Amino acid sequence: MSDESNATRGTEGGGQRRELTARLAVPEMDCPSCAGKVDKSLGRVDGVVNADLNPTTGTATVTYDPDRTSEADVVDAINGAGYEVTGGTDDDDAATESASSADGVDVAPPSEVWTSPRAKKTWLGAVFVALGLGFEFLLTGGNVAVASVLEYPLHVADLLFLGAVAVSGVPVVRSGYYSAKNRSLDIDLLMGTAIIAATGIGYFVEAATLAVLFSIAELLEDYAMDRARDSLRELMELSPDEATVLRDGEEVIVDADDVAVGETVVVRPGDKIPLDGTVVEGESAVDESPITGESVPVDKSVGDEVYAGAITEEGYLEVEVTSSAGDSTLSRIIELVQGAQAEQTETEQFVDRFAGYYTPVVVVLAILTAVVPPLVITNPVTAGVAGYELVFAGDWGTWFVRGLTLLVIACPCAFVISTPVSVVSGITSAAKNGVLIKGGNHLEAMGEVDAVALDKTGTLTKGELAVTDVVPVGDTDEATLLRHAAGLERRSEHPIAAAILARADEAGATDLPEPTGFESLTGKGIRGEIGGETYYAGKPALFEELGFDLSRERSATDGGVVSTDTVESGSGSFDGETLAALEREGKTVVLVGTETGLLGAIAIADEVRPASGRAVERLRELGVERVVMLTGDNEGTARAIAEQVGVDDYRAELLPDEKVAAVEALQATSGDVAMVGDGINDAPALATAEVGIAMGAVGTDTALETADIALMGDDIGKLPYLYELSHTANGVIRQNVWASLGVKALLALGVPLGLVSVALAVVVGDMGMSLGVTGNAMRLANVEPETHPDLE
Repeated sequence: MSDESNATRGTEGGGQRRELTARLAVPEMDCPSCAGKVDKSLGRVDGVVNADLNPTTGTATVTYDPDRTSEADVVDAINGAGYEVTGGTDDDDAATESASSADGVDVAPPSEVWTSPRAKKTWLGAVFVALGLGFEFLLTGGNVAVASVLEYPLHVADLLFLGAVAVSGVPVVRSGYYSAKNRSLDIDLLMGTAIIAATGIGYFVEAATLAVLFSIAELLEDYAMDRARDSLRELMELSPDEATVLRDGEEVIVDADDVAVGETVVVRPGDKIPLDGTVVEGESAVDESPITGESVPVDKSVGDEVYAGAITEEGYLEVEVTSSAGDSTLSRIIELVQGAQAEQTETEQFVDRFAGYYTPVVVVLAILTAVVPPLVITNPVTAGVAGYELVFAGDWGTWFVRGLTLLVIACPCAFVISTPVSVVSGITSAAKNGVLIKGGNHLEAMGEVDAVALDKTGTLTKGELAVTDVVPVGDTDEATLLRHAAGLERRSEHPIAAAILARADEAGATDLPEPTGFESLTGKGIRGEIGGETYYAGKPALFEELGFDLSRERSATDGGVVSTDTVESGSGSFDGETLAALEREGKTVVLVGTETGLLGAIAIADEVRPASGRAVERLRELGVERVVMLTGDNEGTARAIAEQVGVDDYRAELLPDEKVAAVEALQATSGDVAMVGDGINDAPALATAEVGIAMGAVGTDTALETADIALMGDDIGKLPYLYELSHTANGVIRQNVWASLGVKALLALGVPLGLVSVALAVVVGDMGMSLGVTGNAMRLANVEPETHPDLE
């Protein structure tokens, strides 16, 4: 299918020029050299404005001027490069005012590799080769001459080998023709040339073996690439194609693309939510792991946001759609993942530059190998190498075959795909675990960081105030303390009031007293009359003004010694050490009582995430040298949180520009830095660090767009996973690059010595290494986040 979008641009004459974009599936375009041929072919089409070719997904996105060309011409150009377009629509109506609309091709559809016409020809060719070898070496009596060409006798085995060349080799030669037509020195041209040359001089065994083995290698590479594309297909299949919509009081099943914003969709137990929206009726536990990577289902009820691709565990939901199918969170994730795969890393750029020199040099060496020795060696030369006696003769046939073998080795395919397949595997694996990496360069950079800087609020902590301690005084019980505190706070709109009311609700506190004469004491607390008596709830300083002596007990917050003295009150005694200890832990303490006595104290804090301490510990285990907390909060709170999670250092009371300076200082002393924040308030620091990581980005468009990497959920435990995945990916990329280079070099050295045959060059140097680097890259899918059932 194709996706065409309208765009208009001004022309020199002051008019408007309309452009269309076609997104096409080209599954056989699976390597950079393939994309290069397609790009050159499209470049010759007048009217093509831009071509974005992605071999890792097998797609081509082509922007063109419909007044000068059409989608049909674009498809013909791609077919003319030797690659079939399997998805697309003819653009006969391109000249109409609006572009046609269809689902965009995000990744090539899965192909039946082993039953394709190419595969059937390959298997038939393999049978011919096997039979030919049988007559050549086993059934020699039956290998009679049956024909002759230019007085050259053709035996039964020769005809079988020629049959293999015709069946399996013609597709290779055809691809080589398109490569020559597009002036692309790639594997197809090299192999096609080798097959034709070997056949032309009567080396039928070598030609047939090369044709069949290379065809098998191509099938195996197609299969491996198809497996690599599976991970992206899995992402795309998360969102259902259809939705059940309420229209005129009836349920109607329509395409998800046809649902408008504001309509209501019905989601039953076990169904996938088709579009982003807000729950307007019903409640259910929802599995959001496809989006956030969180394994624990989240309870959803009226007013809660839900996301396309999430799965209802149980319960019925009606959801008011807030974004179209193309604008859903899942769609944006898929789009960003695709964009990330298209961006070249520094390693990829180096490999491409190297390959541009490597292939021509080896081709020249192949020609010299075939031509020079026969001219130079007039008499056989014997040499001993590693205990083996090698004989170098000057016959043209031997050196021609060795030249052909070097042509096979000249193909840089395994070397070139070694990095992109690793990047694709790493990025898609991360996306399935709720980590969105915006590009291969960020994947590589994350694996090289030496220090991690963490924001406090919303990153190490939950970013929401909650009651952590309820300390009644004397004869007052916890329920009474919470009832009076909640009764006073129910009139307040302060976040602390919300936390106290939430805790009272959790504790089952009912029949809350209704205060009269309610008054807010700015910066201190609140007061109101309950049962004819005035009650207060507020800071310790408020109660100091009421006559309570708390100064000695609180001196420890400034570094003093905590006193064990008590404060006498009408309700009992209050332990001053408890107050000081709560404040040392960075908690906000609210005292509740009257002018003559205390009911008790309630401590409120932004709770540390259960996984924060383990995340910091795990980062150190994985090799991160320094973990630092940066926060705008006060010194006492920062110190308490830092001690609790175990960071190496912390910086408190920082403004946004001071966070930037702190990151720069960390870069100067420790090296590369990754900064983790909320993606909005910490934007300057995120931009300054080598890698900027946003937490909880699933509902934040800004974070999705601006961060280098986004943790879709609120799980700080994904940070060590991200570092481990990136670090492992860098290792896999290095292994792939150096292994492919090393094997090619060893084979190239062995060719002039007669130690490497054409078959060995194909099986090991081409097919073997391509499969090896792809399989090695697939290992990244085995890197998974650490699970802590006790923290869930």
